[in-house]
Amino acid sequence: MTMTTTWKERLADQLPDDLGGEIDAFQSQIDLKKQGKIDEKLFAETRLRRGVYGQRYDNGHRHDGVAAQQIAFPSGELTKGPETMWDAPGMQRIKIPFGGLTPDQMDVLADVAEEYSDAICHVTTRQDFQFHFIHIDDTPDLMRRLGAVGITTREACGNTVRNLTACPLAGVCRDETFDVTPYAKATMQFLLGHPDAQDFGRKFKVAFSGCAQHACGLTSLHDLGLIARTRVVDGKEQRGFEMYVGGGLGTVPHQAKLFDEFVAEDEILPLSQAIARVFARLGEKRNRARARVKFLLAKLGMEEFKRLVLEERAKLPHDDAWAGYIPELPNYKEAPLKTGASLNGAAVPEGFEVWRGTNVYQQRQDGYAVATVVLPLGDLTSWQMRRLADIARRYCGDNVRTTVEQNIVLRWISQADLPDLYRDLDAVGLGTSGAGTIVDITSCPGTDTCKLGIASSRGLAGELSGRLAVKAHELDEAVRDLHIKVSGCFNSCGQHHISDLGFYGVSRKVGGTTVPHFQVMLGGKWEENGGAYGLAIGAVPSKRVPDFVTAITDKYVREREKGESFQDFIRRVGKKELKTVVEQFTTVPPYEEDRTLYSDWNDPREFTISDLGTGECAGEVVERIDFDLQEAERLAFEAQILLDDGEHQKADETAYRAMLTAAHGLIRTQYYDVPDEPNAIISEFRTRFHDTALFHDKYAGGKFAMYLFHRFEDTNRTFTQEAAHHLAEEANLFIEAAHACHGRILEQGAVAPLPGAPAGA
Repeated sequence: MTMTTTWKERLADQLPDDLGGEIDAFQSQIDLKKQGKIDEKLFAETRLRRGVYGQRYDNGHRHDGVAAQQIAFPSGELTKGPETMWDAPGMQRIKIPFGGLTPDQMDVLADVAEEYSDAICHVTTRQDFQFHFIHIDDTPDLMRRLGAVGITTREACGNTVRNLTACPLAGVCRDETFDVTPYAKATMQFLLGHPDAQDFGRKFKVAFSGCAQHACGLTSLHDLGLIARTRVVDGKEQRGFEMYVGGGLGTVPHQAKLFDEFVAEDEILPLSQAIARVFARLGEKRNRARARVKFLLAKLGMEEFKRLVLEERAKLPHDDAWAGYIPELPNYKEAPLKTGASLNGAAVPEGFEVWRGTNVYQQRQDGYAVATVVLPLGDLTSWQMRRLADIARRYCGDNVRTTVEQNIVLRWISQADLPDLYRDLDAVGLGTSGAGTIVDITSCPGTDTCKLGIASSRGLAGELSGRLAVKAHELDEAVRDLHIKVSGCFNSCGQHHISDLGFYGVSRKVGGTTVPHFQVMLGGKWEENGGAYGLAIGAVPSKRVPDFVTAITDKYVREREKGESFQDFIRRVGKKELKTVVEQFTTVPPYEEDRTLYSDWNDPREFTISDLGTGECAGEVVERIDFDLQEAERLAFEAQILLDDGEHQKADETAYRAMLTAAHGLIRTQYYDVPDEPNAIISEFRTRFHDTALFHDKYAGGKFAMYLFHRFEDTNRTFTQEAAHHLAEEANLFIEAAHACHGRILEQGAVAPLPGAPAGA
């Protein structure tokens, strides 16, 4: 009789003892949870720290048209389908520090995606991989197989230090100060599982960049960002880093603040540890909406925050790991697989020159290039991953990295090999050109699998990319290099804040039916490590976004001044004029006239007549709250105009008034006679909508209400450009939440005190 060995047995001598022990412990915790011996909340954090998530299934379909049961885990979040989480596949996030991969690792990723998932390897905007439709019982073996080739899922989620990102061109970039790779690797190893990084209220993200001018590291978006710097001390060059803290996107983005202009290389680890300790001790723990470093920094101010960190640093007992890697830095180098050689006019295949023009970067090392493999929506199949691993073995060896733009780069390619490389990539469907251009669109999973998704970000991104690719040869050069980024909700997983054209999913009620929309964001800046954040200026029905993109880019081509960037064009033209472009696409006709706008991209479902409200031949009845929310949106937009004009206090006060107007509108659906005065509005809104949780989103909870309360309570407010920008962002989100709240009231028939009755009567 043939004995079947388990993966645990087969890999027993290939896993580090500590990693193998952790996975064994996780498997035991799964068994205990099945027996009801572990609390659900505690187990949720346990599995999240191993990168195991729940995921969404929507009304019996994935948005790519594949039938699926409507299931999600953990069990407390199920809607239909299985009664327990054990029957429900979820999502596994896999950490790839600084994006570094080897062909052997790629083979194993392909194997586990095929055997445990849907054979799709998805690259994220943080250089991770995500696999969907994973059953939790399979996760320990999946982790063992990955661990055997040096990949971990530990702390891929949870209130911990997440995957550390770095420039995928580090070491070969023509503009870098020095190669940040060994520093990124040392920081990752130091912080992974560190006892001082286990008691955060929320996640903590770290990024490294070799320069300030490009976007590869995106240090301004991170809790801790480090940019390579050098200085001369006593005639000798010294390496170090410009250190930033408190960045983050999310619902209301904050740009990281300068902590120190120069931190010596032997101080980055102890300072990182000290920052982690201060964050763990003083960061918010109860209110998750304000539990990031950016909020602690805003509360304390940089001067006090820095004082506390330096005080903490002085108290830390010495750790040899702080500088243990530094003596090996001179020996660190990547080994090219082949000798570099120029192309020398060799014959090239059809399509090669277009591909080379967008996908090939000349390294600072003579004779070598970096080739970008474009992954539409960040996806490649297991079959393609194996073929790509073989291609890497043939041309570049272990020099492979993922990127924050959801692509893969092959480094140290001999330029003479580029034509053959292109042929091989094209043969397996990976020869797409347009890397880093307008057709290379970033998107989060959106409503396909994310439980927070409001609109189909992947569907929209795919549609935009397809349309733009068809006419890529016709695009004006100024448009060709724009960035488009799409998120399925306000959380900015698709990084919509830092793109030329950003979109995030929202919804609107039209004739009693929910219509998918996307908020339009203009003015973000991708370069300079995410140098500026855009603001939303209006919501467009999902199906009309491609037409809007055409209109706004055509306007840019027609009216831009010579050499004017898109960001400069947006500032010069002004939001008032740009708002008129948005408004051309906001109208949603009745369902009977145009059904197409009542469904989302790549979603086979369509709303039916039974979903609609009753119309009237003389026109629809428009509720007072519709006018109130429209006025709130007008005020929020006016706040942005004032912000652009440098009138920070007026912008702040107008954004506040926009929130009050939206809150007042909701209150008047229940109690018409509430005075239009902040104290009365806040009191009634708190009682009727916050305390009752009527305003609360299923996943965001009451954090949008807190935006209003925090501003109301800030009686000694300091009016700054940054504070006004944040409040303008919060006002847009509060208004969106008001729209959603009113929609839920209509859908659920939520009953509240009769009009005219004071709260609590």
